[in-house]
Amino acid sequence: MGCRLENLCAQKGMRMTEQRRIIARVLSDAEDHPDVEEVYRRASGIDDRISIATVYRTVRLFEDAGILEKHDFGDGRARYEQASDDHHDHLIDLQSGEVIEFHNEDIEKLQEFVARELGYRLVDHRLELYGIRLKTDER
Repeated sequence: MGCRLENLCAQKGMRMTEQRRIIARVLSDAEDHPDVEEVYRRASGIDDRISIATVYRTVRLFEDAGILEKHDFGDGRARYEQASDDHHDHLIDLQSGEVIEFHNEDIEKLQEFVARELGYRLVDHRLELYGIRLKTDER
């Protein structure tokens, strides 16, 4: 069985070349939120015939198809992760660049409440928190 991202591409009727399959696998296996250069580094480690231009085109194709989400976490690099039905938010460590995924039901309810108070039905949202790690004595 192929990777989840590759299966989504097939469901959308996308032609899957071997290089696209490798890029899809790299993105599916990513536990972080890699930028295009990191996807290229990982993919070209599997097949050195993959060019950076191919990675850019493929990532854009996946993004346009709605199977890849693009994030800008304020570091000047577009980062990517598989689109998911499993909603989560992000906390970005400004010192290390680490991106921590989290889900908090109280925050979700508060966002719904705010939208209703302003006369809206919330259809989508994205929350990104930016922080620096507290020192042990600050906790």
